[in-house]
Formats: sequence, C-alpha cells, structure tokens
Amino acid sequence: MPNTYTQLYIHFVFAVKYRQATIKEEWEDRLQKYITGIVQNNGHKLLAINTMPDHLHLFVGLNPKQAISDLMRLVKGDSSEFVNKEGFTIRKFYWQEGYGAFSNSRSQIDGVVKYVLNQKEHHSKKTFREEYLEILKDYAVEYEEKYIFHNLLDG
Repeated sequence: MPNTYTQLYIHFVFAVKYRQATIKEEWEDRLQKYITGIVQNNGHKLLAINTMPDHLHLFVGLNPKQAISDLMRLVKGDSSEFVNKEGFTIRKFYWQEGYGAFSNSRSQIDGVVKYVLNQKEHHSKKTFREEYLEILKDYAVEYEEKYIFHNLLDG
C-alpha cells in the first residue's frame, strides 16, 4: 500500500511443550535455519534467533502485511512438523501453546540482538521461568500465573 511506512521490531519467546529440554545441540542449528526460512519467506527480516533446550528466542523486523499471530502459527506449526519429520526426537515434538511478543524501538536493536545471541551464558545464571517473568515485568505485561509456560511437574 502506498504511503505506508513502518518500523516494527518484535522479540518472540516460546517454549517447548511442558518446557522439556528437547532441543539438542546436534540439531538446533538446523531448526534455527528452518525457522529463519519461514520468517524470511513470509517477508520479515530475521535479526536474531537462538535456542535453549526448552525454549526459543526470535527477534524479527516485522512486515505489517502479516499478523503476529499468523507468523507465530506458521513458525511453531511448520517447525514442529520439521522436527518430527526429521526424527530429531524420540517422542513427538510440540511447542507449548502461546508465546511472548515484545515490541522494541530501533535504538534497542543491538541490545536485543546481543541478549538473544547470549542465551547460553544468560541461562547459566537464571532459569527460563525466571527470565520470562522478568521480561513480562520489564515490559509491564499483566499475566495470570496459571498461563505462564508450564513444565511437566506443574501438572
């Protein structure tokens, strides 16, 4: 559409179902490349991606032609199908329902990219749950505890 100008930077966070440590170093690079392809093929710019065994961070320059929810449906659905078709896991692989999507300004790009790429070091000091609750607090997002990503022990 003519005369439409946007600058949208979104940091996505989502977990493996029940926060199981399913994503292995042996295939995380292939998963990241596959998700990069999904993002780029849908007209978005991938700024950073990184996985931990139980969750994923994705930082995207968003094209407004596609809703955030549609992008997440494709990323999570297609990537879980990829993991299952490739046989990377013994049991069927699923992403947990829901995701976090946090907007950032242009001046925050470098900091968010570094944050995403530095996940392994970051998680040597705090759990995914602690990190996620901190992100929600930093962005002043109201939430209900019962909907925060659950692990197998949560029931």
